[in-house]
Amino acid sequence: VQLVESGGGLVQPGGSLRLSCATSGFTFSIYDMSWYRQAPGKERELVARISSNGGGTDYADSVKGRFAISRDNAKNTVALQMNSLKPEDTAVYYCKARGTPFWGQGTQVTVSS
Repeated sequence: VQLVESGGGLVQPGGSLRLSCATSGFTFSIYDMSWYRQAPGKERELVARISSNGGGTDYADSVKGRFAISRDNAKNTVALQMNSLKPEDTAVYYCKARGTPFWGQGTQVTVSS
């Protein structure tokens, strides 16, 4: 099983980033997928989740209206579009298949002027 996150970087407050997670080694299309984040000194938290067929999504209150999760079951990828970024969004972002123990290496997002 592999999960490879990409797309992070340094962005100014109010800016946007699009994260992507490429997966392999499991049947991607049958799993709900999630994005988590972990800020320095804090616990890892769930940011967004999408159902296996993409028909249902759920978001942490802190990102509702700003972030959008999507998936492509043909390409085994899941994305997170992040808009109106705030300094408190600074964290390492990870994708995960629900109910599995596997994590990628994460991608760093830093929101700073």
